[in-house]
Amino acid sequence: MRRHALLSVSDKHGLEQFARGLAGLGFDLIATGGTARALAAWGLPVIQASVFTGVPEVLGGRVKTLHPKLFGAILADTDLAEHRAVLADWRVDPITVVAVNFYPFAATAAEPGVEADEVIENIDVGGPALIRAAAKNHRHVAVVVDPEDYGLVLNGLQAGGVPEPMRRQLAAKAFRHTAAYDAIIAQQLPRHLGLAPSLVLDAVAPWLGGDEVPLRYGENPHQRAVFVRGRPPAGLAAFTQLQGKELSYNNLADADAAWRLVHDLPAPGAAIVKHGGPCGVGVADDAATAFTRALSCDPVSAFGGVVASSLALDAAAADRISELFTEVVIAPEITAQARTVLAAKKNLRVLQAPPPLLAQPRVRALDGGLLVQGPDEGWDEAWRVVTKRTPSEDEMLALRLAWRVAKHAPSNAVVIANRFATVGIGSGQPNRVDCCRIAVERARAAGLMLAGAAAGSDAFFPFADGVEILGDAGVSAVAQPGGSVRDAEVVAAADRLGLAMLFTGRRHFRH
Repeated sequence: MRRHALLSVSDKHGLEQFARGLAGLGFDLIATGGTARALAAWGLPVIQASVFTGVPEVLGGRVKTLHPKLFGAILADTDLAEHRAVLADWRVDPITVVAVNFYPFAATAAEPGVEADEVIENIDVGGPALIRAAAKNHRHVAVVVDPEDYGLVLNGLQAGGVPEPMRRQLAAKAFRHTAAYDAIIAQQLPRHLGLAPSLVLDAVAPWLGGDEVPLRYGENPHQRAVFVRGRPPAGLAAFTQLQGKELSYNNLADADAAWRLVHDLPAPGAAIVKHGGPCGVGVADDAATAFTRALSCDPVSAFGGVVASSLALDAAAADRISELFTEVVIAPEITAQARTVLAAKKNLRVLQAPPPLLAQPRVRALDGGLLVQGPDEGWDEAWRVVTKRTPSEDEMLALRLAWRVAKHAPSNAVVIANRFATVGIGSGQPNRVDCCRIAVERARAAGLMLAGAAAGSDAFFPFADGVEILGDAGVSAVAQPGGSVRDAEVVAAADRLGLAMLFTGRRHFRH
């Protein structure tokens, strides 16, 4: 009985070495279309799938592998006499290695101006069927969907056969691969057919089939966690860890929050985030100054936090950051001198990453379901002055900073800032007046000046009391969405206190 391997791949990375290895082990190579041409060009003997089945490709290549002989050779349980009898009757031998990857649907669908017909032609039909058949019969077949696994399979075959635990892993990976492929089609195809997209698939599909990176633990040490990188990795998921301990769930959650925050600021800067909320934010032309300004807001809470900078980290910034116990540092660029400084903190996790991805839906798991919402992005605020006094230029700069930081702080967020940095942050409370008190208290505890500062509130003030607390503390300008039934009372309080107040017309509440 001869040994057969079926090769049918769009991504030919590593194929030549794999095919030569199979041929050297005595495998007959069955291939289709472009794969067969590539093998022949490399001087390797190849059996066209149409020769194996006795049926030529038809419909312009749309049908070339969908044949009982081919699928019988893959699906046969050779432990069963009746299966062996069928193969003998058909005069075919089993196919025990199947290496298949798909038409590049995702890449084609993402091309600017691509026509729907071309997108549809890149929906693979035979490939997923072959992979599913091989994965189902993994007791007898090694299925390979990732060129990175070619070496593992060859090593197993050279040692006498691919071991069953490896075949199980390859089968599980294959089913994840087909699931991801189908999900991407279901996500992308409606757009090309003029249909409404699915918010759930927009949120989930890009990550199915991605690499699962084990994390140190979840929110608590007894919880298992993984990080899934999309393919190709982009945004924070494309980070490179330059040093430090293994990442945990909380490390990455805070890194994500800090990374999105620093790229949402009105100017380059740095942010310190802990437990999902900002401790301080500063803007400047250099990372050291931005970090120093951010740290001044709440140095107590910043202990053990995550530092993100949209500016490159140089030695001066690394020196300042090293003075604080920090779990993670993330920046777009970290100079060699900065790396040398940070290397003294061996446990410090240092990440380098490209800018965040935009337009990603946000997902939260519920008991028995998922909550999915579109991203809170863009800045189309109205910025309408509703008080007698108009804010000064400095106040407007401070308002814009406070407003953007408030978007990234948890529920009922109130952020006080000057034009360079946050001064006090109150968030995560079940009422807004307590957040106002906390923001004021944090500023006073840090010895920062409240007089002339501005405040941003992520949602409207339901009563005048919060504005009164801010005004009595010295805050001179406030930005809020407006929309409360008591807006008139709140504006009257602002006028009485001599505050400038703007309605943005847009809420940025984060529950």
